[in-house]
Amino acid sequence: MEDPTELPLFERALELYRAAGDNRGEAEALFWIGCLHQYIRRDNETALPYLEQSNRLAAETGDKATQSEALRHLGIASHSAGRLDAARDQLEESSRLRRETGNYPGLASNMVGLAYIAAAQNRRPDAIATLDEAQAIAQAHEAHAILHHINQARTAIVRP
Repeated sequence: MEDPTELPLFERALELYRAAGDNRGEAEALFWIGCLHQYIRRDNETALPYLEQSNRLAAETGDKATQSEALRHLGIASHSAGRLDAARDQLEESSRLRRETGNYPGLASNMVGLAYIAAAQNRRPDAIATLDEAQAIAQAHEAHAILHHINQARTAIVRP
């Protein structure tokens, strides 16, 4: 459920970061605006420009955490639009950044999406191997919510 105060606060943060010339902060604010449109409002079309700009600014400023989030959500949008190769590339790059920054629960979460993409591309053995690796990572980091998503994906992929 949307909190009507969130978007204006994110937009205000964006204004302040821009006024201060803080591109890293701007990238983060853009990400949250894009995420709100995508996740809360289910509006990828509105979200995409925010996520794309967030990704660009985060890359320019070396903010790997924000860049990995923007890429994840760009991958989700690509997957939703049926652009599986683009989705795979975006999630793989997000995963590389998450591994690099030590965000292993986030890496495991990305791997769930990569498994669904592999299954949609008729690469079922890759999907299962990806879920096996994601499960090992999630268990090692006690990421219980992600383990639940892995089990759901395994059920959907193994027994469609």
